[in-house]
Amino acid sequence: MFGKILIANRGEIACRVARAARALGIKTVAVHSDADAKALHVELCDEAVRIGPSPAKESYLDASRILAAAKQTGAQAIHPGYGFLSEQAEFAQACAEAGIVFVGPPPQAMRALKDKAQARAVMRAAGVPVVPGSEGHVGDEFAARAAAGSVGYPLLVKAAAGGGGIGMQVARDEPELLKALRACSDRARQSFGKDAVYLERYFEAPRHVEVQILGDGHLTLAAGARECSIQRRHQKVVEEAPAPAFADKPRLLQKFLDAGLAAARAVGYANAGTVEFLLVGEEFYFIELNARLQVEHPVTEATSGLDLVQVQLRISAGEHLPFGQDDLRPRGHAIECRINAEDPVKFFPSPGPLARFETPVPADGLLHDGVRVDAGYRKGDAVTPFYDSLLAKLIAWGETRAQAIARMRGALDGFFVEGVKTNIPLHQRILASGSFARGELSTRFLERL
Repeated sequence: MFGKILIANRGEIACRVARAARALGIKTVAVHSDADAKALHVELCDEAVRIGPSPAKESYLDASRILAAAKQTGAQAIHPGYGFLSEQAEFAQACAEAGIVFVGPPPQAMRALKDKAQARAVMRAAGVPVVPGSEGHVGDEFAARAAAGSVGYPLLVKAAAGGGGIGMQVARDEPELLKALRACSDRARQSFGKDAVYLERYFEAPRHVEVQILGDGHLTLAAGARECSIQRRHQKVVEEAPAPAFADKPRLLQKFLDAGLAAARAVGYANAGTVEFLLVGEEFYFIELNARLQVEHPVTEATSGLDLVQVQLRISAGEHLPFGQDDLRPRGHAIECRINAEDPVKFFPSPGPLARFETPVPADGLLHDGVRVDAGYRKGDAVTPFYDSLLAKLIAWGETRAQAIARMRGALDGFFVEGVKTNIPLHQRILASGSFARGELSTRFLERL
């Protein structure tokens, strides 16, 4: 096992990785920007290195500074968390060339997945169903019109190098298509340095479901299904495990899990990853494989008994998975609500100092009577405009979905934040909804609510 790792991230995921490493007896190095000099993740780690000014491009996205910090402190491995450098094959390769282990998939698997249009072709060849769409990039208006004529409207224009809902836009006719083509290309160039886009059929109200993958280079396993259908602007708001979409549908669930495994094996995937699909009726379609730990991983942990970060570290240290597929049967039900510093109606970020930050249970990443809080902030900290608005993740587990809902409603009522606006009122409304209680979910849930 590693003696020391560097955590190339911030906020709640950096805190989460630090706690997992400590449980394995691993020393940790935090990196921080000027804005995060006194952040919680810095306090939780054994060492800390300043890596630059507050803007992410000058700190958390600067691979050379992070590698220099790892060499300076003698870290043997780098855990990237999610976001920032977590899915950059170039960074993973640079780590390998520097003799530092990247806690994640091998660079070749990341390269196969980085371009989502290319990944679709790989999955199609592996027999994994993909959303109907263009065969590859649509480089101009002529190609876009031709692809649209083949696929049919409505369409979703998507950035090939995208993620997090960035560079996506719906087009219901040709004028909207041409407008979306320009807008998404521009956004993709600004956000990812690559303006390539492709087209997919747009489903009006699908469910968003995913498979948690674990692989050690020899064995690839599916650690259950999650559902993340409740979204706004293509960003997840509430996540669950097991996926309510497959309740009382064991054959469909097994077919779905098998497709996730086939997708991972098609690119030689190792470590933890997530294969995402859209579910329409009883047909599901691959949309992407996220080559990293997901924000919603705690619901899988709560229902599997695994610590996925510890599993990641063990795999990266050369250990084999100590369990098999039959050992990964979910117990109970778990729900996660993302607590963001944002206006709960307009969804605008709400930066500012946290005059009050009281969680319903200790924010230590452990279950307390079925409730867990993973937080990256505490009272007195300031939410800055430099990074995403995620304050904490609130997870509730129960023997049944109904019990998990009841525990989540109680936990939301006991979560108090002052100084910034939060989306807690939105979560309270979702959890009180009869549609949510009945499991009637789709990506249009919030619009209908």
